[in-house]
Amino acid sequence: MPQKTVWLPDIGEVVLSKRRGSKNIRLSISAAGKVRVGLPAWAPYTAGISFAKSRGEWINQHLDTHKRPLITQNSRIGKSYRINYVHKPGATKTTTRLGAQSLNITSRLPFGDPVVQAIAAKASERALKKEASQLLPVRLSQIAHKNNFNYKSVKIKKLVSRWGSCSSDKVITLNYFLMQLPWELIDYVITHELVHTKHLNHSLAFWNEFEVVLPNAKQTRKLIKQYRPVINSVV
Repeated sequence: MPQKTVWLPDIGEVVLSKRRGSKNIRLSISAAGKVRVGLPAWAPYTAGISFAKSRGEWINQHLDTHKRPLITQNSRIGKSYRINYVHKPGATKTTTRLGAQSLNITSRLPFGDPVVQAIAAKASERALKKEASQLLPVRLSQIAHKNNFNYKSVKIKKLVSRWGSCSSDKVITLNYFLMQLPWELIDYVITHELVHTKHLNHSLAFWNEFEVVLPNAKQTRKLIKQYRPVINSVV
């Protein structure tokens, strides 16, 4: 059975497999989180690549459930917060509270319990959104002012498969999961969206200006492919 493995931006590794007798293109994700596209024997691999790209948002939503890392005691969330889990046998429910630099979670259940992990993940997203709303607009303004870019406004929200976007009327949207990236990559994304205020596509003119503002932008682009917008707790 012929097959080919490709790496797609914003998705990751995808296995393209050709099957005799197959009439349709089929997409599946294994229990281990491997993305596979089944193709008729006569179909070109490019058809499988296009199909995977068209289902990118669906793929990332399902990969989150397969690959979500375990949140642990003292894990770092974003730039400022640390997980503080308190086991309280008499607690009637699992509760969360966001402190100045800590995300406090109290439960009678073990921290590794799926219920606690799901609650901790949602609370972690709230922490990321709060931090992103405080830090990203300031950083955006600094980079824009330094490089003479103009934008209308900025929104901070959750994006499933992108780190940011820029509309035709220069409204920039930044993913609050950016707070889990190194500052070098955060600046890359912010600069990328600011260049889009002048060039809405990824033309040669776009990349030429991007490289002027941020030398080695194309090389930095390769680094950001190692990350996905999911909770990624680090001790």
